[in-house]
Amino acid sequence: MGTTGRGGQIELFASRGRVHAVKSPVRVAILEMLSGGEMPFDAIVEMTGRAKSTVSVHLRDMVEEGILGERPDPADARRKIFFIAADRLGALSAADQIPAELARYAAEYQETEGDPFGFYRLMFRTLRTMLMQTGVNLDPVLFEAGRKVGEAVAPALVAPDTGEFLGKVARFWEEHRLGRVEAGPAAPFEIFVYDCFECADLPKIGRPACSFDTGILTAIFSAQFGREMEVTETHCYAAGDPYCRFVIRE
Repeated sequence: MGTTGRGGQIELFASRGRVHAVKSPVRVAILEMLSGGEMPFDAIVEMTGRAKSTVSVHLRDMVEEGILGERPDPADARRKIFFIAADRLGALSAADQIPAELARYAAEYQETEGDPFGFYRLMFRTLRTMLMQTGVNLDPVLFEAGRKVGEAVAPALVAPDTGEFLGKVARFWEEHRLGRVEAGPAAPFEIFVYDCFECADLPKIGRPACSFDTGILTAIFSAQFGREMEVTETHCYAAGDPYCRFVIRE
């Protein structure tokens, strides 16, 4: 049985200074397969269930656009192995209309008018919700932005003692009104965030949505331990949970 892309999905990739919107279901399916690693031509043909000539045209065009790269198969130089060569920016898809959420954000801001934080909260929530409404997936961009912010603030948070470091992280979150943090003391570390600035007021989308926080935590924990750490959000207000939970491990 052939593989098809998600209905209505448009994948966005950046290559050679250009943004490419990949709309073809066949191309989206190929990119989904290659997201797991490079693959030889014959395997791509088999998994798509399309004719070799059709797959060949799509692969050739994406190579020319810089979305894919290719190299000879070391076992047989006549065959090619393909891989993703561009940066994935995100995806566009259909989304629910959520004007009621925007009206609620505005009403809450009016109750706290004069508070600068209230304005930035309104701006962030409205911008992200509007982009969600149009189907733009900001997760990759928010993660990278959060990582840059984390790299900037990490020198003020790292500490010789892990307990002191976790205490600094909790105070940083509270002082900047990002939420209330409870941290587990041992690896793999658990970070619980209550009243999360990033997602507590987002529409319920059925999945974790704190990509910005994930990026910040990735950067500051990597700086603290001097090696790359991986942060996974397992619970989230946007998924219907009563808190956000992040697990941090090597």
